[in-house]
Amino acid sequence: MPLSDKIPALLVLADGTSYHGWSFGATGTKIGEVVFNTGMTGYQEVLTDPSYCGQIVIFTYPELGNTGINLEDEESERPLCAGAIARNICHRPSNWRSTQSLPDYLKQHQIPGIYGIDTRALTRKIRTLGAMNGGISTTILDEGELLEQVLAAPSMTGLNLARQVTTPNVYEWTEATIPAWEFNSESIETQETPFTVVALDFGVKRNILRRLASHGCRVIVVPIDTPAEEILKYNPDGIFLSNGPGDPAAVTEGITTVKALLESEKPIFGICMGHQILGHALGAETYKLKFGHRGLNQPAGLQRKVEITSQNHSFAIDPDSLPAATIEVSHLNLNDQTVAGLRHKSLPIFSVQYHPEASPGPHDADYLFQQFVQAMRTAR
Repeated sequence: MPLSDKIPALLVLADGTSYHGWSFGATGTKIGEVVFNTGMTGYQEVLTDPSYCGQIVIFTYPELGNTGINLEDEESERPLCAGAIARNICHRPSNWRSTQSLPDYLKQHQIPGIYGIDTRALTRKIRTLGAMNGGISTTILDEGELLEQVLAAPSMTGLNLARQVTTPNVYEWTEATIPAWEFNSESIETQETPFTVVALDFGVKRNILRRLASHGCRVIVVPIDTPAEEILKYNPDGIFLSNGPGDPAAVTEGITTVKALLESEKPIFGICMGHQILGHALGAETYKLKFGHRGLNQPAGLQRKVEITSQNHSFAIDPDSLPAATIEVSHLNLNDQTVAGLRHKSLPIFSVQYHPEASPGPHDADYLFQQFVQAMRTAR
């Protein structure tokens, strides 16, 4: 892009650090929690993952936008992050699936981005000081003025952002992974009578629903304020608790619902936010990590078995708060030993802190959908 066409942009962090760069995407001002993602691929899936609602994402891969944007890779109806930060931007993508450039896509959805800054230094700052609020602006280029807005914004702790991204209406999902993208067809069994799964939507990704459908499930997606008695009216074979953004402790309606659902003793499978909500419903507590886990290569496991996982979260379950008589830790994040999986000792209830549908990421954890199906088969 010619220098004359570039629009100046400013990034200011809550500690007063500022970065001057160039705008890509929408103009204006957006405030959010600044976090980083270490994935080398999958920027479109990241931008459209509802778990990033309220966050400005630093992409550590040095160039963004090379493969453009296409409708098939959307994880929700639109990008839900607050903003994007990159080192370099590709304005002319080269990919046969591309229908739009990344800058045009973000502009269409009113999401600002800043590029041309040292993302390596910025990421190291976040690793050292922890995730913090920040602001991107093309209209406020005075550092002090933008800092005032950043400092006035609420902290991520205590925010119930799941209310902003949950579905407003109940709907049924039937679309499975298309054959061209199916990577686990040999282990998937077709059910004569599909298992009915009610998915509690804290900010669910489309490919999670596709994986459930691929494993023989009829999926009914419901809002987070749906009472347990309404969920049980569907006579589900299992309950799925989805991923989502914000502080899990603040999602009180979801915790209340899951507590009531536990009494049904039906199979329950939770991921990410759903894992944390399940932990709260079982009596545990969560705490905020320094900078969270966001990337495609997080090792998780226990007892000499390791799987490489895709993770995206700010909070974790406090292991000391778990009821040890009924719950066991099934997985640990092997980078920092935080809880990455739970399992009930006597009931078909389990959860993981990562995203087993691999969008984006590795396929190591797809077996968890098979475990959920097997739990429903046994219960049936």
